[in-house]
This record gives sequence, structure tokens and C-alpha cells, in this order.
Amino acid sequence: MYKILYAEDEESLAMIVKDTMEVRGYEVNWCKNGIDAFKSFKEDTPDICIFDIMMPEMDGIALAKEIRKINNLIPIIFLTAKSQTTDVLEGFESGANDYMKKPFSIEELLARINAILSRDELVNHDSPSLIDTSIFTLGDYTFNYTTQELFYNNEKTKKLTSKENEILKMLCENKNNVLERKIVLEKLWGDDGFFTARSMDVFITKLRKYLKNDDRLEIINVRGVGFKFIAP
Repeated sequence: MYKILYAEDEESLAMIVKDTMEVRGYEVNWCKNGIDAFKSFKEDTPDICIFDIMMPEMDGIALAKEIRKINNLIPIIFLTAKSQTTDVLEGFESGANDYMKKPFSIEELLARINAILSRDELVNHDSPSLIDTSIFTLGDYTFNYTTQELFYNNEKTKKLTSKENEILKMLCENKNNVLERKIVLEKLWGDDGFFTARSMDVFITKLRKYLKNDDRLEIINVRGVGFKFIAP
């Protein structure tokens, strides 16, 4: 049974969300403010956190920042009435994996929880080699793997396709090191044949175009081996 730490000061909403998640088999620890939630987190680490941003005593962003000081792996979803790009970016920069705008569908929230928990990298908290980072800062860009979005100077520039999203994540995870073409092809296409290799080249070209506004970023061909993503 997955454990959810849920922080929300709006009691009527919290009870509905809590009851629904418990019916679906989750164990839910509901806290009314950020301070109580942080105390609960330290006492009993959950599998996933769901935080309202606007809370008394300690808001969701401050709470996420405190949690990230002691745990970089635990997934965090924000629930927020704020919708400005700068607000969303602030949430991501504080360590969030995803966010949902209020009012939201509980079914969609459950789907997002399930999607995040289904990733082997995030389910296995005990293996440091499987740590998953969903937000990448790349010079003037911010890449959100969970939402498949690329931001430039706090403004969303591109909604990535699934293949673009997966390739960029692999490049980010191997930043400033060579990423072997064979590894990407076998993981994303299932084989490393000629035609799949040409397909991958098309996606690499698109990613270069998306990142062209920051001269510090460069995806270099390493002849006969793969690619090297140069980034600060």
C-alpha cells in the first residue's frame, strides 16, 4: 500500500480527496498546514507528497524546499489556484515533479499519482542509482520531464513529444558525457538498425532547434559512438 502525505488547509476539499484516495487503496496522512506536514514527513517518509501551495504557517513551496534539503527523490505534486507561468516555474524550481490547477478532477489526480509511482526509479527509494530527477535546469532553459515541457527564461516554449522527451532526459542525465547511440535506440526503439538511427537523428535535430537560444547548450555528434550534450 502506497503512503501519501497530503497537505491541504481547505478541510471540505481535503476530506473528499482523502476519502477517494483511501477507497482506491492508498494510505493517506492529511495535514492542515506545512509545518505539520514537514514534521510528519520526517517521522514517516511517504511514497509521494501532494501539497496545496497556499497554506498557513508554511506554504507548499516552502515545504517542498525543506523536503528537498533532506530528500531529492520523493515525488511531489502541487495543487494550486495559481496559473501564471512564473508561479508554475517557482513550483518546479522548489522541487515539484508535477502540478494541477484548482479546481481539478480527482480522477486525473489519481491518474497522475499512479503514473509517477509506476516508474521504477521513483518506487525504489532505497537504490541511489535509481534516483530520478524530473526537473532539469539547462542554462536559460528549464526542462520538466513529467509534463514534457521546455521553458526558456520562465516562458514555455515547447510541449515535447514522447520521444523528444525521453531523448532529452537521457541527454540531461548524461550531461557533458557521451551518450551512446546504441543505448538510446535499444531503449526507445527496441533496435539499433539503420532506419531507427536515422529517425533518432531527426529528433536530435529538433532538440537542437528547441535549445538554440542559449549558446552554452550544444548537442555534439561523437562520430561512431553517439552524442554529447554540452551544458552548464
